[in-house]
Amino acid sequence: MDAVMDRTEIVLWVRHASGRWSARTLWVVVVDGEAYVRSAFGRRGAWYRRVLRHAETEVAVGGVRLPVSLLPVGGPELVRRVSDAYRVKYGLAWPGPVESMNGAEAAATTMRLAQAGQVPQLPA
Repeated sequence: MDAVMDRTEIVLWVRHASGRWSARTLWVVVVDGEAYVRSAFGRRGAWYRRVLRHAETEVAVGGVRLPVSLLPVGGPELVRRVSDAYRVKYGLAWPGPVESMNGAEAAATTMRLAQAGQVPQLPA
């Protein structure tokens, strides 16, 4: 998971019901040693809807794809801390998109990356 946490972006692969995989680049932030992502389009995001239907998911890190689980986060305090992490990590370079990522619609889709395979010492 350390290799995922050090990234500015990750590529999330989600399997469709047809068996086809699709990729989506996501911003990733870390709070208390755990990695979190959000759907920029809120519940309208296709990848987010597939994950909620328990689609198989993987993250691509350094050219390696690792299975991962995404778990919804609902506690308002943690969601606020994840918003703060987005602001700190991306706010100076991309203030408009960060404002959108911290809006109520996107914040409601906060998910923790869990059970990611380990890839040792990948370059950042």
